[in-house]
Amino acid sequence: MDFKNKVIVITGASSGIGKACAEEFAKRGANLVLAARQYVSLCEITAQLQAKYGIKAIAVQVDVSKEEDCHLLIKQAVNTFGKIDVLLNNAGISMRALFSELDLSVLKNLMDVNFWGTVYCSKYALDEILKTKGSIIGVSSIAGYRGLPGRTGYSASKFAMNGFMESLRTELLHSGVHVMVACPGFTASNIRVAALAKDGQAHGETSMEEGKMMTAEQVAITIVNGIAARKRTLIMTGQGKLTVLLNKLFPALTDKLVFNHFTKEKNALIK
Repeated sequence: MDFKNKVIVITGASSGIGKACAEEFAKRGANLVLAARQYVSLCEITAQLQAKYGIKAIAVQVDVSKEEDCHLLIKQAVNTFGKIDVLLNNAGISMRALFSELDLSVLKNLMDVNFWGTVYCSKYALDEILKTKGSIIGVSSIAGYRGLPGRTGYSASKFAMNGFMESLRTELLHSGVHVMVACPGFTASNIRVAALAKDGQAHGETSMEEGKMMTAEQVAITIVNGIAARKRTLIMTGQGKLTVLLNKLFPALTDKLVFNHFTKEKNALIK
């Protein structure tokens, strides 16, 4: 796909992978509809990208956990640009807490943002993407293939996203629409700092070595290249590919390996 003058809708575009994807698409000449809750940051990013790359972009304040916000986002995109070529469902939140200690509202919040946000935006954009034979993308995680300790709500929401996207892809198999699931490994971004603790408050710190992770910019290039090539699934790291394979072939062993891995994180929840 040549992205020149294509219309790309990106949720969660004010930071991390979403912001990096916005810049990567802009470099390639795409026009952008950027959505997030952080409207001031979003407006600044939009202005910078327009000035730097000469593309057209709009900022839309959206909470993807609210169906009406998602509906209005898609209407705004179509009213402004007349079409949608790519929907990048990137908005997401994480968590870090043992299920035994967790307020259940945290799990609901994770599902509302990570799963339902993807469903709402995909539902309202589908008719437009059918017209352009475009792409619907879900930014998932290895946690959507392998449950991770201390991340019950996050894993559940990403498993749900993966199942939804797989079903949607099969329904649309002969429609010309491209459906892709992108699974970064651990990525250096603010998602762990903003991850919800057992009481629903943000942790405010990361539990991992951010310097050893993929950058958001590396993830963005991989995602945009994957969309251009109309890939089905992107699992982006060797560790991620190995985890998915081991979990299929040797699930009991993988339980032990994953447990041992997470005993080594900072302020480990399991010992």
